[in-house]
Amino acid sequence: MKAFIGSMTGRVFLVLLLGIIASAALTQWLAVSERTRALERYRDFHALERAEQLITTADVVPQASRPPYLRVASRGSVRLEPAGTAAAAGGLPATEFTQTLQTRLGTGFTLYPLAERPAECDLPRKPITLFGPKQWHGTCETMLVRMHDGAVMKLSVLPPRPPPSGGRKEPLTLLPFLLSIAVLAYFVARMAMRPLKQLAQAAKDLGNDINRPPLAIGGASEIRQAAGAFNAMQARIRQHISQRTEMLAAITHDLQTPLTRMRLRLEKVHDAELQQRLVDDLSAMQQMVKEGLDLARSMDSTETMQALDLDSLLDSVCSDAADSGQQVDLKGQAAMALMGRPLAIRRCLVNLLDNAVKYGQYAHVTVERMVGAARIRIRDGGPGIAPEQMARVFEPFYRIESSRSRASGGTGLGLTIARNIAEQHGASLMLANHAQGGLEVTLIVPEYYAGR
Repeated sequence: MKAFIGSMTGRVFLVLLLGIIASAALTQWLAVSERTRALERYRDFHALERAEQLITTADVVPQASRPPYLRVASRGSVRLEPAGTAAAAGGLPATEFTQTLQTRLGTGFTLYPLAERPAECDLPRKPITLFGPKQWHGTCETMLVRMHDGAVMKLSVLPPRPPPSGGRKEPLTLLPFLLSIAVLAYFVARMAMRPLKQLAQAAKDLGNDINRPPLAIGGASEIRQAAGAFNAMQARIRQHISQRTEMLAAITHDLQTPLTRMRLRLEKVHDAELQQRLVDDLSAMQQMVKEGLDLARSMDSTETMQALDLDSLLDSVCSDAADSGQQVDLKGQAAMALMGRPLAIRRCLVNLLDNAVKYGQYAHVTVERMVGAARIRIRDGGPGIAPEQMARVFEPFYRIESSRSRASGGTGLGLTIARNIAEQHGASLMLANHAQGGLEVTLIVPEYYAGR
């Protein structure tokens, strides 16, 4: 869930969901407020008509029959009853309801507003809807009515009674609405972010295979423009890598001829010691040219990708190293396949083994299965590397003088080539000094799934 919220799809989904819910809530609040005002106006009009009906009917009913009539008729929110000891509050301003009722009754009746308010006016109401008001804002007051015969009656206009069910089931009725909004927001976010995901995946695949097919151009104009720019960038990178590889290969090939002539001419040097020194320097130059070409090839991705059995590949590389006299042993199994270029992956492993044996006398190789990957650890018996030099050993032609000298044949390109190949295959290469001594190289390669 945390990963989804942190993704662009999750963020767009949340923004859309919250925005739609806020908009819907505001619309519902406005609708309920307007509906409440309409209901209050309607109730006031109904109370006005009911009050006029009660007063005019009670006026024509004989005084002896009024109490039974009032007990039967005054059961709603408009009640008319004998005033008893209540007195008119002189000087109180007449409300709009009182003025309208006085106009409708005519001059035969006299209305006097009372200062007291019915207790029901201030009682909190249970809202009918989620956004409904918690207080009645319509007419709620009492007044005295002087009839034609001089009798004084008390008229009370009370708030309407809420329905028995209240608004308890409203959240359940909103649940389908919220679910539909969430589904709509998710599909909109996913549809909007799908081109970005495809572009990000294409960029990731480009690092593993520069010759991957170009992106299909389609969709909105901005997406088509981005896909076209990405395809053009891929073509330029592929052309740049091809030109660089061809240039280095041509330089290496052209250097081989003069170096070979120099070796032949050194045979004519009569000073044996000088001749041996020149031959050693020439051999170092040829080795540097060869490894320079290997470095250029390590950044070339023209070799076809295919599924490889990791255990078989490791067993073959370690067996070849042991047959050549190197002290190499292999433990563990990964039982998984990886997607890679056979020659490139083999060169990466051979470089790591040669580096361990050359500077650490032996190489203990351990492989184990991880979730979606395999971890290969190669430990040697050398002096290790200072922490401040861990990152620099991957730089081309960088050598640690205390252990990597010209006499040992090192050029400082072995780890650089291995790292380039690892990165092209989506793998990671790390160095660490082992607690019991020696340098440990850790190579983590991703698992290949045939379905993807």
